[in-house]
Amino acid sequence: MTLPLRYRETGKVHIGSYTTERGEVIPAVEVAYERVGNPHNPVVLVCHALTGNQVAVGTEDQPGWWAECIGTGKYVDTNEFQVLTFNVLGSCYGSTGPTSTSPSGKPYGATFPEVTIRDMVHVQRKALDKLNISSIHAVIGGSLGGMQVLEWLVLYPSLINRAVVLASTAALSPYAIAFNHVGEQAILLDPNFQDGNYPSNEGLSGLSIARMVGMITYRSKTLFQQRYGEVRSGIQSYLDYQGEIFLQRFDANAYLRLLRAMNQHDIGRDRGGVEKVLREIQTPVTLIGYEGDLLYSIEEMEEMANVLPNSTFVKVSTDFGHDGFLVEADKWGPAIQRELVNGVEETV
Repeated sequence: MTLPLRYRETGKVHIGSYTTERGEVIPAVEVAYERVGNPHNPVVLVCHALTGNQVAVGTEDQPGWWAECIGTGKYVDTNEFQVLTFNVLGSCYGSTGPTSTSPSGKPYGATFPEVTIRDMVHVQRKALDKLNISSIHAVIGGSLGGMQVLEWLVLYPSLINRAVVLASTAALSPYAIAFNHVGEQAILLDPNFQDGNYPSNEGLSGLSIARMVGMITYRSKTLFQQRYGEVRSGIQSYLDYQGEIFLQRFDANAYLRLLRAMNQHDIGRDRGGVEKVLREIQTPVTLIGYEGDLLYSIEEMEEMANVLPNSTFVKVSTDFGHDGFLVEADKWGPAIQRELVNGVEETV
């Protein structure tokens, strides 16, 4: 069967029971995915960020969150590659998480187990098996997605030819953990949260505030000054709006699970330390850092690049700060394209 170059498939992979790092059993795990491009082409696995989902490419009517970067003739060219994106374990966009139905017949809610970045990657590896995918040309991701990329390189190095890490580091910094803690406490101390047993997101002001805190860290001081320096009341309206619309699309218990997974991110944990692990990674890696990123600074990413044996570091000049990896693809897309093409040339 000849498939169109713009072939797109969405669905769920059922991987069965999974036991988390902490030893808790999730009896029936589903992984939601999007797959775009001819399935006979090399696989590029794209990992999403904290509140992202599996719709990286989307459709013409409803573009995905990385549609600027991925598509026919774009930096990740779906004429040359098939692009696969999974929704992470513990999220709320189709993969098993707090909103999923538990064995009791009710949503897991607050009873959903704590998960780690390693759990997310192990589950995705099992999903690849179910899709009969045995190798990955490249794995790419930003922020929480970049954490997954690094764990892929440690857990399953033989499956991966290349990697790109955008706006992420080998271990979450105390500074970033501090921001996450504020967001977590805003949710936990909200009376309407009811220890995670809330009937719906409606009225969860704590989740709204947590999102506002996050939005402050995602953009740079320069961008805030440019947009709201003359009309200062605009920043309050902007944050209020972001908090309000977040209630319509994300789940509070899922947000807590993913924040905690990020807080535990440390590729050196129980492996002898970050530097030891980084030095052992032989896969070619392109690291892309963004000016003004409060959470994953240029300096931290440069330090990581200096330790990785086979890495390239790209510094992006931007006013968007951490969110730079979601916009202005023309500034950093060519670096991804080079990594992908170099990998193809080496295997010819």
